[in-house]
Amino acid sequence: MNWAEAGFEVFGTKVLWTDLVGNVAALATVLLAIRKSIWTWPVQLTASVLLLIASVNAHITGNALKQIMFGALAVYGWWRWTRGTQDGRGLAVRPATTLERLALVGVMLLGTLAVGVIFFVTKLSWGAFVPPPEGYLLVLADSYIFVGSAVATWAQGQALVDFWLIWIAVDLVGVPLAFSSGLVVSGAVYGVFFVLVLVGFFNWLKEYRSRTVLVPKEAV
Repeated sequence: MNWAEAGFEVFGTKVLWTDLVGNVAALATVLLAIRKSIWTWPVQLTASVLLLIASVNAHITGNALKQIMFGALAVYGWWRWTRGTQDGRGLAVRPATTLERLALVGVMLLGTLAVGVIFFVTKLSWGAFVPPPEGYLLVLADSYIFVGSAVATWAQGQALVDFWLIWIAVDLVGVPLAFSSGLVVSGAVYGVFFVLVLVGFFNWLKEYRSRTVLVPKEAV
């Protein structure tokens, strides 16, 4: 057994150290994001590397590719937030516009279908080896998590309040998929994510509203 497969058993279920430590780091990124700390990005990069290793060992190709994508987007988000906080400025968060929201939803829907076809044809998703209709659903779940995670992380880099809502939509599929794949730690952490994401959403929304200046009618 190499270090990537090292772990321990809990109630007869093996828990990988890479899965455990990676998810602890992933949880930390959510807490840091709630506080709008720039450290959320280097910690996310670390979590991505560890969860990539865990996903490869569990043969979850879609999740493994997602971690590679997370690593790249962590670098992008780090750069964006660094620019947005130059000269000691605080990170300015805002809700997405109607057009931006339509674009985000459109990318998620079309992206899921397009990536799903790629995953199925190239056999990158383990669901491609499962007889239909279950196999089709597994491939779609894989591609949905991949695309949704990309959209959420990009929106986070843009400091859009809506990125928290996208994560909720991703978690609703990610939790059952992680448990069914044997990554019990990931499944449990996804559940904790759900609660933290709700907290983050309301915190960011409250901050945005507190910065909104109401112009007196006399000034109009």
